[in-house]
Amino acid sequence: MAKILVLGGSRYFGKRLVNLLASSGKHEVTVATRGQTEAQFDAPVTHLRLDRTDEKSLQEAAAAGPWDLVYDNICYSPNEALAAARAFKGRVGKYILTSTLSVYKLGKSPLAEEDFDPYHYELKLGDKQAFDYGEGKRLAEAAFFQQAGFPVSALRIPIVLGPDDYTRRLHFHVEHVQLGQPIGIPNPDASISFITSAETAKFLAWLGDNELTGPINACSDGEIPIGEIIRLIESITGKTALIERETAQEHQSPFGIPSSWVMDNTKAREAGYQFEALGDWLPGLIRHIAESGQKE
Repeated sequence: MAKILVLGGSRYFGKRLVNLLASSGKHEVTVATRGQTEAQFDAPVTHLRLDRTDEKSLQEAAAAGPWDLVYDNICYSPNEALAAARAFKGRVGKYILTSTLSVYKLGKSPLAEEDFDPYHYELKLGDKQAFDYGEGKRLAEAAFFQQAGFPVSALRIPIVLGPDDYTRRLHFHVEHVQLGQPIGIPNPDASISFITSAETAKFLAWLGDNELTGPINACSDGEIPIGEIIRLIESITGKTALIERETAQEHQSPFGIPSSWVMDNTKAREAGYQFEALGDWLPGLIRHIAESGQKE
């Protein structure tokens, strides 16, 4: 039975991952969080209280092992990554960092793993507050791949959608259309990749059983222009969207990118993973959000 530690697993795809692992009956799962969110799981798990920014707290979590596998969903800076590299040295079989599409620069489409090379990226030190989100993740990857003394995978994912999305990014668009509010979209023709919270958890579980290391892209098959998302919402809600190139900040689209931001998932597919097609789940999710909003 594999001994698995999940850093940050109290909500969204982290919670889904814990439920998948714990319910399989094949793993002994421990969840390490700040303890600020009361999380109930579908099967028994062990809980640890963790301050991810405190290296001593991280060392205590590592010392509760050794661990066959560690999932790190809450690392946002090179300092945090280096602290983990020190704490888990000799105490983990494989380490999986949740990373992001944001490590890539806009321009090329689709973006493959080699379009950002963390093995040779200049490593700068600093805490989360010192960098924007994308740079923090670039440097976290660089720190792990250049300094960790154990196998590391970096899962790069695009925007994650689902009915349980606490950031409510797709909800924003559905609700704005339903309410007749303007949506600021600078380029409706820009295409974007997505993945569901359920598939993110499923892929993480698969990756834990796989020998793949290094950076790995994961996204649903297919891409969609932001304008097409709006047309889907209009079709499902029967309302007409009010699209503007610029609006007040509270009405700017969370998907409002200036040019396409699309991932290439060939590496994972060639390793044997079969992704869901974007067109198979996005209309249903939009319909679910629209109907949920009408009931409130």
